[in-house]
Amino acid sequence: MTWRWLLESRRFFRVAAPAGFAWNYAKTMLQTTILWAVFLFGLPGAIAAFEHRVLDVPTLGEARLVGALVFGAFGGLGLWGGFVMARVGRGTPLPLDAAPVLVVAGPYRHVRNPMAISAPMQAIGVSLWLDSTLVLLYGGAAALLWNFVIRPPEELDLQERFGTAYDRYRDNVRCWVPRIPGFDL
Repeated sequence: MTWRWLLESRRFFRVAAPAGFAWNYAKTMLQTTILWAVFLFGLPGAIAAFEHRVLDVPTLGEARLVGALVFGAFGGLGLWGGFVMARVGRGTPLPLDAAPVLVVAGPYRHVRNPMAISAPMQAIGVSLWLDSTLVLLYGGAAALLWNFVIRPPEELDLQERFGTAYDRYRDNVRCWVPRIPGFDL
């Protein structure tokens, strides 16, 4: 699959400059804070406000506690993945500042991109907290966007940078469903 957009999107991939763990983790936390503020609080809040004030969309029912638990559990997964990416990979989870080392430790032993699982699941948690059907659909759309638009160039970059080591990892660790027990490269 080498569509033109796929090849052109690769210009957004850049390997992180050598830096210590503290700096990589600080960058990861800043990226996470910005992404959560925009995509897990700002946009869902606006969507839910529009849904509740303007549209007559059926709601999910009160499930704030479940929403908070889902958000917390999958937020923890995402933070763990970011920590491991900064520590072991010596970079950040974002392709704009990608880890120069193939990471197969921590949650990456079980699933190829824990952040790709955590973010849509956190959106589901937010949808339950906000009692919003449209935010639930937003979370599903985010998962589809990642799977069909973001994942292909990201995996192409990983395959080109890490070759057979990445091929072996990809062939043994699933994209969405965790593998138990974990993978060892």
